[in-house]
Amino acid sequence: MSMPTYFIASDLHGSAYYTERLLQAYHREEADRLVLLGDILYHGPRNDLPRGYEPKKVIHLLNPLAQDIICVRGNCDAEVDQMVLAFPIMADYALLAYGKHRLFATHGHLYNADNPPPLAPRDILLHGHTHVPACLHQPGGWWLLNPGSVSIPKENSPHGYLLLKDGTFFWKTLDGEVWQTAPLDE
Repeated sequence: MSMPTYFIASDLHGSAYYTERLLQAYHREEADRLVLLGDILYHGPRNDLPRGYEPKKVIHLLNPLAQDIICVRGNCDAEVDQMVLAFPIMADYALLAYGKHRLFATHGHLYNADNPPPLAPRDILLHGHTHVPACLHQPGGWWLLNPGSVSIPKENSPHGYLLLKDGTFFWKTLDGEVWQTAPLDE
């Protein structure tokens, strides 16, 4: 049995422009699931408005894919957002199995490197929130991976996403250019 392909993204912050580009990449990658690590509709008080800030349009772009989406709550997501989205967004985390690995998907404002959930060696903590891509091996043998931000990347990182395919994580720009990889078993 083949492993699923996970398309992992975070911090859309209401940008219809970047959400459209993200969904083009999602369809191009032919992934099994779209994993969204929070901050879907609202830009947040600390961020400038992203290009193409149209939360209502983001709703209409994402809702048709509700059956494909696994989403967790970001610090900018609220119950009112859940009222307009057709997929669950209010869980603080989701656990995903990937062979002998467990992926703990969360936004990053509650669980992160400084406050990790209970993780076993080989587990992977996936989170966004910082808008900065990361791949860090942590004491205890677990990994921290961050896809960066779709719409408001920081520290000169690209607008991008993370793809888990065939046992390897690929950090990609929205155009599909690979700029970093991390095999799961290393």
